[in-house]
Amino acid sequence: MGVTLFGVRHHGPGCARALGLALEALAPDIILVEGPPDAHDVLPLVAREGMTPPVALLVYIPETPARAVYYPLARFSPEWRALTFAHAHDIPARFIDLPQAVQLASEPAPPEGEAAEAPPPEGAQADEPAQAAGATAPASPPSASPAPEILTAPDPRDDPLALLAEAAGYDDHELWWERQIEQRRDITGFFEGILEAMSALRDGAPPRDEREAQREAHMRQAIRAALREGYQRVAVVTGAWHSPALRDLDATSGETSKAADAALLKGLPRAKVQATWVPWTSSRLAYRGGYGAGVTSPGWYEHLWESPDGAPARWLTRAAHTLRAEGLDVSSASVIEAVRLAGTLAALRDLPMPGLAEMREATLTVLCNGDAARLALVRDKLEIGARMGAVPDDTPTVPLARDLAAWQRRLRLKPTAEIQTLDLDVREESHLAKSHLLHRLALLGIPWGKPQKTYQRASGSFHELWQLQWQVEYVVTLIEASVWGNTVERATTAKVIADANAAPDLPMLSELLNSATLAGLSEGVATVLDRVRARAAATSDARHLLDALPPLVQIARYGDARGLRNSSVSDVRKDEVRSAHDEIFERALIALPNACLALDDDAAAGMVESIGHAHESVTLLDDPDQRGAWMATLRGLIAREAVHGLVRGRCCRLLLELRALDEGELRRLARLALSPAVAATEAAAWVEGVVAGPATTLLSQDGLWQALDAWLVELAPDGFVALLPLLRRAFSGFQAPERRAMGRKVRELGPGGAARDMDAAHGDAVPVDEARAALTLPVLAQILGGGPA
Repeated sequence: MGVTLFGVRHHGPGCARALGLALEALAPDIILVEGPPDAHDVLPLVAREGMTPPVALLVYIPETPARAVYYPLARFSPEWRALTFAHAHDIPARFIDLPQAVQLASEPAPPEGEAAEAPPPEGAQADEPAQAAGATAPASPPSASPAPEILTAPDPRDDPLALLAEAAGYDDHELWWERQIEQRRDITGFFEGILEAMSALRDGAPPRDEREAQREAHMRQAIRAALREGYQRVAVVTGAWHSPALRDLDATSGETSKAADAALLKGLPRAKVQATWVPWTSSRLAYRGGYGAGVTSPGWYEHLWESPDGAPARWLTRAAHTLRAEGLDVSSASVIEAVRLAGTLAALRDLPMPGLAEMREATLTVLCNGDAARLALVRDKLEIGARMGAVPDDTPTVPLARDLAAWQRRLRLKPTAEIQTLDLDVREESHLAKSHLLHRLALLGIPWGKPQKTYQRASGSFHELWQLQWQVEYVVTLIEASVWGNTVERATTAKVIADANAAPDLPMLSELLNSATLAGLSEGVATVLDRVRARAAATSDARHLLDALPPLVQIARYGDARGLRNSSVSDVRKDEVRSAHDEIFERALIALPNACLALDDDAAAGMVESIGHAHESVTLLDDPDQRGAWMATLRGLIAREAVHGLVRGRCCRLLLELRALDEGELRRLARLALSPAVAATEAAAWVEGVVAGPATTLLSQDGLWQALDAWLVELAPDGFVALLPLLRRAFSGFQAPERRAMGRKVRELGPGGAARDMDAAHGDAVPVDEARAALTLPVLAQILGGGPA
């Protein structure tokens, strides 16, 4: 009769199994569980059809959803076992922890854009059930030199399990817990032993901080309330560390203890919070997922829960299946040998059954043939896993999340933690709808799908390739995004319009217009297009104008290239987009020549990037008038000596790609740019600009190589050494086969080579110092990757 304490480790299958047996024996009339009382209204959903762990309780502040906390639960979590036991036996269950309305009210707001789940504070205990958003490790004050090491006894509050493991002779507290608790078959004195051990560790030690004291005070008050209500057999399920603090409800005198707890909890601020259930994933139960109460191998613990009998043989069989699924051969005989090895290791170590350490050793030795990479594959696929839970359809949520769930069902896009590939042909209506949904979610800050670059996509075809992977924190992002609207389309449209009003420059507006087009947002496209035209009329920055062109060209070609008849571009008249593009293009051509004057190296590199964007647009649009105007502008830049060598070299290369330069003219430009009168650094910048791009075009330009050869020959030794880093950078982007081909081209520049014969045929032969060439060409060949000449 009275209160029975069950100190557990969160996510421990051994504790969960022992708790189930203990509750059957106790037959309580109420179960109190460490958890947020704010979630009382959603507790009945535990028993609903469709509730499939792993899941998590999410408690958040509606006005600032990023201020949230998760309480993950798996099938092997003792708390989940307690809740399902209460439902099965028709007895009440309550959460008794300090409400998150109090805890979140006193937590500082996380920085804008921070994920809802953050790494735990340093020293976080293994029995802490929840991880608050924005929690960070306390910063250490900077110091000029490290402080002298002071030997002090470890604080049991930092990691109580580690101290118990060390006392038992274990270096790894996880291994100690598994062997002493998870593999235990006789639960006689199980929870009494945990309580005694934790009481010894906490003897004389105050709570770690005021928050822990408040939490334990609230739990004691909840236990007293249950006793006052007349419950005779009260089962209390909490983290093992807290159980000693709940044992003596009247430590000194009843009034004194109650008064102390009431004083500790009096006047605490509260925030308005909401609670719901959200799907969770196996990987998020692991320590490496950033959750403070995680377990290193949730897949192994779930296996122990599902298959307590014959666990080693079943586990190693699953490991073999995992390897076979990846195309790796594993025979049945190897599985048998692995089971024997695991059993032998357990016997040598005096264990009742093989544990995870024995499973790993047997898997590595027999199934993986000593290959650590294969073992890592088993760990990721089996020990961690990608299982994702589910919640009932009527789980409380914001309207935006319900609309997304409806679209997911309609389009048969099931969210999963596994990585999936989706190949869409947007000429089909259903595929177009999927594309619109993924693009809209991306605009809302939910990158469920990430576009993959393919040859077809780069060439503007109707194919879209996506990589899908759902993350649990997207639920919080959906709650945050609900301020924009109650449906995905309305919310995305409102956010696009707001982003357009706040966009700082023309390129961002142009890219936003393209994104809105891909998302099929007619109203949003029209609004952003108006903003683009207004901003373009007031912009004189050449780089901004050039960088704004590619997205507009994509829009102008969108419907035709992908075969869409009812696209959002049609709704806003595609000719308006083309008109805006033409206006920006004309303004860019006017501003570009003066913008290319007096540039330093960094500014020249940025200008080359912007010129490349415009060149890509001209090539893609393939308008004869714009192509002619663009070539004339490039020629004008080449002719101006005040333009940076990198820019002039790049303009030469672009004209070469447009087939606007013949070999003789390129040879003339190269000799001018590389003449002795030009500074060596300026000439090297020209070389860097002209060689950037595919190697095949360069390899056919013998005149360019002839001019480059002559320039290098005439360089002074000190200047040659100084320019080596620049030349290496210029040729670093080429692959090894391309550099070898260039090396062979260099060899042709030798005496009697084809290049010199060609040069003589054009009447441009010059006297050659064979001795100096013999010294220069081998070094040049090595620089270009061709090996010794």
